[in-house]
Amino acid sequence: MNKIENRAWTSDTVAADLERAIHEHRLPPGTKLGEDELGEAYGISRTLVRAALLALSHRHLVELKRNRGAFVAQPSALEAREVFEARALLEPRTARSAAVRMTEADLAVLTANIEEEHAALDGGDNGRALLLSGQFHLEIARIANQATIANFISELIARSSLIIALYWRRRAALCETQAHHALLDAFTRQDGDAAEELMKNHLLDLVASLDLRNVIQPPASLREALKR
Repeated sequence: MNKIENRAWTSDTVAADLERAIHEHRLPPGTKLGEDELGEAYGISRTLVRAALLALSHRHLVELKRNRGAFVAQPSALEAREVFEARALLEPRTARSAAVRMTEADLAVLTANIEEEHAALDGGDNGRALLLSGQFHLEIARIANQATIANFISELIARSSLIIALYWRRRAALCETQAHHALLDAFTRQDGDAAEELMKNHLLDLVASLDLRNVIQPPASLREALKR
């Protein structure tokens, strides 16, 4: 088996690459992450693979099961509700804070993010659209200048990606692009009240787009799943 890319991989870069693959739904929940197969795919030792998987387990993206190995985490329906409830507590207030701090440079970043998300959706690349949707929310937390809360939101968004992979029932579960445009309009006006209310409704709509009974099947090959 050839390496995924001709580059020198480290445990950190492997963890980042696996996280991206999880976000983009190339590695769905429940996928077994075999150390030997990953080591061969990346051309690294099992020690580095273990370090990468351990880092991802700390972010609740990977489950390490005794005598069975590592698997992409499979959030339960209860966990799914809890994650979105936590986001609904944090992100509306963060959106309000971001609105009053918004600069032209910040608006340009958010606008570019939405344009990339549209391009991914139009190109049928739903996984990349989901990744960009999460980045839009992370940028809002960054703009709000609330580092501690941003760290919580980052973990919640990562777990949301798994939840959407498991339970989505319609394309809009990726993230309503109209909702992002409405948020951008509120940020342009620096309207904190509107940004807070829009974010709250946006997250409620995301939960409504999930079917908490649905499950999907893991890929047959890790190497194929990890290809760009």
